[in-house]
Amino acid sequence: MPGSRNNSLKDPELYEELREDGASKQKAARISNAAASRGRSAVGRKGGKSGDYEDWTVPDLRRKAKEIGLRGYSGKKKSELISSLRNS
Repeated sequence: MPGSRNNSLKDPELYEELREDGASKQKAARISNAAASRGRSAVGRKGGKSGDYEDWTVPDLRRKAKEIGLRGYSGKKKSELISSLRNS
């Protein structure tokens, strides 16, 4: 990957797989680095556990946004937070 900014990737192979599957650069980097630090099996798809974001409180949505590394979430309305979380 000459000329790329992937110097800080901890699992470049997983990053490339995620990018090929359509993940954004930021999301692929976040997932690959989490997998490298916690192990790939610990970082999986968690579908079904969280419930609908519409049922969450705004503080819970903001905590989730912070947890996954989103920026600019503090001034967003609930619907904007939900949209940002779903599109990250």
